[in-house]
Amino acid sequence: MAGRIEDYALIGDMQTAALVCRDGTVDWLCLPRFDSHAIFAGLLGTEEHGFWRLGPAYASDQQPPTAARRSYRGDSLILESEWDTQRGTVRVTDFMPPRDGAPQLIRIVEGVSGRVPMRSALRMRFSYGRVVPWVHKHEGRTVAVAGPDSVWFDTSAETYGKSLTTYADFTVAPGDRIAFTISWEPSHKEPPPLPEPEQSLEATEDFWREWVDHCTYHGPYREAVVRSLITLKALTYGPTGGIVAAPTTSLPEDIGGVRNWDYRYTWLRDAAITLSSLLRTGYREEARAWREWLLRAVAGDPENLQIMYGIAGERELGEAELDWLPGYENSTPVRVGNGAAHQLQLDVYGEVTEALHLAHMTGLARNDYASLLQLKLIRYLEDHWQEPDEGIWEVRGPRRHFVHSKVMAWVAVDRTIKLIESGDADGPLERWRELRDDIHRDVCERGYDKERNTFTQSYGSKELDASLLLIPQMGFLPPDDKRVIGTIEAIQRELSTSDGFILRYPTTSGDENVDGLPGDEGAFLACSFWMADDLAMIGRVDEARKLFEKLLSLRNDLGLLAEEWDPRLQRQVGNFPQAFSHVPLIDTALRLTASGAYGG
Repeated sequence: MAGRIEDYALIGDMQTAALVCRDGTVDWLCLPRFDSHAIFAGLLGTEEHGFWRLGPAYASDQQPPTAARRSYRGDSLILESEWDTQRGTVRVTDFMPPRDGAPQLIRIVEGVSGRVPMRSALRMRFSYGRVVPWVHKHEGRTVAVAGPDSVWFDTSAETYGKSLTTYADFTVAPGDRIAFTISWEPSHKEPPPLPEPEQSLEATEDFWREWVDHCTYHGPYREAVVRSLITLKALTYGPTGGIVAAPTTSLPEDIGGVRNWDYRYTWLRDAAITLSSLLRTGYREEARAWREWLLRAVAGDPENLQIMYGIAGERELGEAELDWLPGYENSTPVRVGNGAAHQLQLDVYGEVTEALHLAHMTGLARNDYASLLQLKLIRYLEDHWQEPDEGIWEVRGPRRHFVHSKVMAWVAVDRTIKLIESGDADGPLERWRELRDDIHRDVCERGYDKERNTFTQSYGSKELDASLLLIPQMGFLPPDDKRVIGTIEAIQRELSTSDGFILRYPTTSGDENVDGLPGDEGAFLACSFWMADDLAMIGRVDEARKLFEKLLSLRNDLGLLAEEWDPRLQRQVGNFPQAFSHVPLIDTALRLTASGAYGG
């Protein structure tokens, strides 16, 4: 059985990522890309679906021991786990070197004290646990082959096969270092080069040290901000600049339920706000790469902007269910692909335009096609902003006139007007000023409940929605406007959990499932960060700081956050780690630091 979501560590090479549990088991790894088939899918099933455990040996009738300590080595993505056993202490270092060639996962076992018996158990299952590969020896190396894929296993330890699993039993004493490496290569090509684990470790540490040195944030929350930035970098697909929302699929928002989605794609919304955080912390190269990815992804068809694309800009992300996987803690179905890719979500136009505007304002080198794209997006919105859509939360119920979508349409027009006013683009300035005013008037008249003094989820609705917290942050209304304050206070009353975190929206209203799905969900962490931002903006800075620091306490021991927090189970839920949680963490830290709203 897989561990709790927060029991996992992330390692990666900016092209794919692995999740390593506290007991030394790699339960998730897709090769060679984030969105490739998994060779270890135990996270969504059982050991029969693939895993790699490396740790102290234990009796067959016992559970594998968990590490007594684990941490990342400094500001890096190199994981170090230590076990204290009756026979001594051992350390395992796990990492994936940033690469140009074959992807590698390297694990180095180091004796610290005593003599510790160890075991490596490697069970590769291709195609999300469905295919047992042909495992054999080739010139002294172990290779697993199935169809187009081959995975090469290299170690100086003696190995043997049993029950379709490759084992190595060995003992380490102080000073001993034994390395294990798996490398992926297309099965029709020559074998990948022999790994050089120690040199790769040194190069990986140098890479992260140099990358973190570019961070311009040096405030009181630096540790949390840097760890979030490293996580966002790890979720960036290096060859293209595309940013995945998370490296996993189908980790449930509702344990045992059906709210299980594939997040291994680039949502324009998530990527745009990620670009914003990177720009404000000194990472201009990543921001430039994402802008180039965006321009390639939408090239030739900007009017039909998708809400998400593949990490290389692929448009077709057809959704399917893997019925042979029992799901994380029996949460089914397990999905790959995402059927929401072709939904209409008008807010995306605003997020993309805001990101391009910020890139322009922070001095990112001008790109004429980016300005042209922005103008084309507004021309589309001119004709479509009054339509209902599926909204920011990708509801699978009926389309509505979501207030947040209209607000973000206003943002798109407003930022484009600013671009024209700066002299860097040409467009019908007066006509678009009128459009901006029309959208603003429409939202304030049709999306605002005067009796309750709050904006609502959609036109004519009584329900609330945490995305309304973005109204002051986007400049739609000033923070001291009574309608903004009323909305913040209404969301605190009606969408707060028992421990003070914020739900996205009520999933049910009477007997109706608002989003077209059965079941419930936890508190969406981004919404709670937005609440902290708003509280700081309206002058309630002590309350903002307390909420922010309470959110920081939800991170696992390595500083990682999933998408949601389940207040009933007191655990993280949803895909992990989640960019849409780490980005607002950075934003709120920057805001609180600027306001001086931090303790001691």
